[in-house]
Amino acid sequence: MKATRQNWWILVGTVAIAFFILGFFGKEVYRKAPPIPERVAVSDGTLVFTKDDILTGQQVWQSTGGQQLGTIWGHGAYQAPDWSADWLHRESVALLNLWAKREGYASFESMPAEGRAALRERLRQELRTNTYDRQTETVTISPDRLEAIRQTARHYEDLFGGAPHLQGLREAYAMREVTVPDRERLSKLSAFFFWTSWACSTNRPGSAATYTNNWPHEPLIDNRPTGSTVLWSIISVVFLLTGIGLLVWHMAFRPDKEPEVQPPDTDPLSGITITPSMRAVGKYLGVVIALFTVQVGLGALTAHYTVEGQAFFGFPLSEWIPYVLSRTWHIQTGIFWIATAFLAAGLFLAPAVGGREPRFQRLGVNLLFGALLLVAGGSLAGEYFSVHQQLGLDASFWFGHQGYEYVDLGRGWQIALFVGLLLWLGLMLRGLGPALKKRDEAKPLVVMFAAASTAIGLMYAAGFFFSARTHLSVMEYWRWWVVHLWVEGFFEVFATAALAFIFARLGLVNKTHAANAVIASSALFLFGGIPGTFHHLYFSGTPTSIMAIGSVFSALEVIPLVLIGFEAYKTSRKRFAAPWMEKYRWPIRFFVGVAFWNMIGAGLFGFLINPPIALYYMQGLNTTPVHGHTALYGVYGLLSLGLVLMVARFLTRGRTWNERPIAIAFWGTNIGLALMVVLSLLPIGLAQAWTSADTGFWFARSAEFLQQPWLETLRWMRIVGDTIFIVGVVALAYFMLGLVTGWSYKARPSGVPDLGLAPKKQPVAQLSE
Repeated sequence: MKATRQNWWILVGTVAIAFFILGFFGKEVYRKAPPIPERVAVSDGTLVFTKDDILTGQQVWQSTGGQQLGTIWGHGAYQAPDWSADWLHRESVALLNLWAKREGYASFESMPAEGRAALRERLRQELRTNTYDRQTETVTISPDRLEAIRQTARHYEDLFGGAPHLQGLREAYAMREVTVPDRERLSKLSAFFFWTSWACSTNRPGSAATYTNNWPHEPLIDNRPTGSTVLWSIISVVFLLTGIGLLVWHMAFRPDKEPEVQPPDTDPLSGITITPSMRAVGKYLGVVIALFTVQVGLGALTAHYTVEGQAFFGFPLSEWIPYVLSRTWHIQTGIFWIATAFLAAGLFLAPAVGGREPRFQRLGVNLLFGALLLVAGGSLAGEYFSVHQQLGLDASFWFGHQGYEYVDLGRGWQIALFVGLLLWLGLMLRGLGPALKKRDEAKPLVVMFAAASTAIGLMYAAGFFFSARTHLSVMEYWRWWVVHLWVEGFFEVFATAALAFIFARLGLVNKTHAANAVIASSALFLFGGIPGTFHHLYFSGTPTSIMAIGSVFSALEVIPLVLIGFEAYKTSRKRFAAPWMEKYRWPIRFFVGVAFWNMIGAGLFGFLINPPIALYYMQGLNTTPVHGHTALYGVYGLLSLGLVLMVARFLTRGRTWNERPIAIAFWGTNIGLALMVVLSLLPIGLAQAWTSADTGFWFARSAEFLQQPWLETLRWMRIVGDTIFIVGVVALAYFMLGLVTGWSYKARPSGVPDLGLAPKKQPVAQLSE
C-alpha cells in the first residue's frame, strides 16, 4: 500500500501543478489578446468600423455555423477558406493592384520585378505597422487601405449574400446559395473578418511578429515562421525523445514487476445480479447505436459535399441540410453517442461496484435518459433554425448554434446538458458510496473511478466562461478546456479506471497493481495533457509563452500512450487464459484496438501536427481531420463500443452470441478508417501542407487549389474506406438489434429474451470484491 500512497501524492501534486500552469499562463491569454478597437477610422477621420460592428459580426458568423463553415485562425471546417487568411490575401492583392494602376500598369502582376518588390515592401509596411492607439482605442488606416477594405468587403457580401456571379465559388465552398440574407448582417460580418485578418497582419507592440505569431504564411507581407516557432519545435521533439527514453529505461529496470495472476476457473462476474437500474441502462445502448449510425451517415454526406458542394448525387439536399449543418450534426451526434456510452457504462457499474441498489436509482436513470433525449433533439433542431437564419442573433447563441466546433449546441441546451451531467454524477456517487467506505485493495480503483466521474460532471462547466461577444482568443482558451480536458483528458481517466475495474474483477490483473497503474498513468497523462491544452492556441492571438508551454507539455502527452499500448498488449494475451474468457473476447479486442489507435491516431498523427513549426503550415488543413478521425473514433469510439458490448454481455448472460456481425463491425470500421486516411485525407493534407509552405496558406485552402481534378479524385477515393466503414456500422446495428429480437443468439430463445432480468431480492455481487 506504500506504493499506492506515493502514487496518490504524485497524482495530486502533478494535477495541482498542471492546473496552476494552465491558469497562470491563461491570464496571459487575457492580457495579450489582440485589442478590439472601439473605432477603425481613416486618417481623415472617416469612420469605417466600430467595436460593436466587429462583435455583432462575430455573432453573425456564429449564427451561420461559425467554425463549421471554413475556419478563423485555422480552427474549424476544412472545405471553405480560412476567412482571416483569405481576407488578408484579398485585401493585400487589392492594395497592390490599386498602387500598380496608379503607376500606369494594368495590375500588380504586370509590373516588372523591381516594381513588384518595391510595392511588396510598401504593402508590408502598410499592413504590419501597428496603428492602434491605446488612449483612443482607435486603429487608423490610410485612404488607400479603405478602398482595399471596401473591395474585399463587397466580395464577402456577394459571396454570403447570394450574388449570381459567385455561384460557382459557393458550390466549391459547399455554401448555401444565400447564407446571410440580411444586408446589415453582411456588413457586420465583414467587420469581423477584417479584424481577424488585422490581428494576423499587424505586429504586436514591441515585437517583429504579429498578434498571431506571423500565422498564416503569407509571403506578400512577409508572414513567415518566427524564430520562437522553430526553437520550441526542436525543444518539444527533444522532450518527447527524452521522455520515451526514460519510460523504456523504467520499464526495463523497474523493481516492482507485475505479479503473475492466474485467471479463475469460472467467470467471477457470472454471479452479478442485474438490478433494476442496471436493466434500465439497456435503452442507453440502443441510443448509442442509433446515434452512431446517424453520425456515420452524416459524415458520408459531409464528405460527399467536398466534391459536389450543393447536392447529393444531383439531388439538391443542401437546400435543407447544407454542408455546415451536416458537419455540425456529424460532430454533435458523435459527441452525444460517445458520451452516452460512457454515462451508460458508469451507471451500469456503479451499483455493482457499490454492492447495492440505491433507492430510486432506476427512476434517476430513466429521468436522465429523458433529459439526454431532450438535449440531443432540441440542440439539433436549434442548429437547423440558426443555420437557416430563422433566429435572432441572441436567440441563435442561446438556443441555436454557438458557432464553435465541439460546443456547437446553444447555450440553453448546454446548461441543460450540464444539469444532466450533475444528475449523472449524483447517481454515480450514491451508487459507489458503499465501496468508497470500505478499506480494501480495490478502494484506490473506486476512488479513481469516483474522482474521474466528478471531473466529467464538473469540467464541462468550463464552456460557460465565454459568451457570444467574448474575445475570440479568450473563447478559444475556454473552448479547449471542454474539448481537450473534458473529452480528451478526464474521459480517458474515467475509461482507464473502468477498464481496470473490469480486468481486475475478471482476474486478469492484480488489483493492487491495477490501482497503482491507473493512478500513475493518470498522473503522467494529466501532467502533460492539462498544460498541453495550449498547443491548440499557438496562433490564436496568444504570446510566445503559450507556444512554449503548449509545445513542451503536449509532447509529453505521447509518452503515456506508449505505456497504455504496452499494458493493453499484455492484457490481451490473457484473453484465452481460461475457457470462460471466450465470451469477453470481442469487448477486449475493441479495447486493444483503442491501444493501437492511441499510438497511431493520438500519438503519431497527433504529433505530426503538434510541433509549432508543423502546425504553422498544417493548421486547418486535412492533416487535422487525419488526427481527429483516428483519435476520436479509433480511441473514444472503439472504447465506447467496447463498453457497450461489455454491458450487453452482462445483460444477456446465459445466451450464446452469434459473433460474426461483431467481427464484421470491428474489422470493417478499423479497416475502413485506415483506408479513409491512407487513400484520401492524409495525401490531401500533405499536398496542402506542401502548398501552404511553398505558396501560402490561403492558396492551400482555396477553391483554385482544392478543385484540381487530381485532388477531386483523392476525395472520391475516400468512398472506398467510407463504404467499408459503413458496412461495419450496419453489421453492429444489426447485431445490437438482434439482441432484442433474438437473431443475434446462436440458440434463439422463444419470445423476447430475458436480457438478464434477475430476481430483485438477490444480493448484488460486487465488482470490488
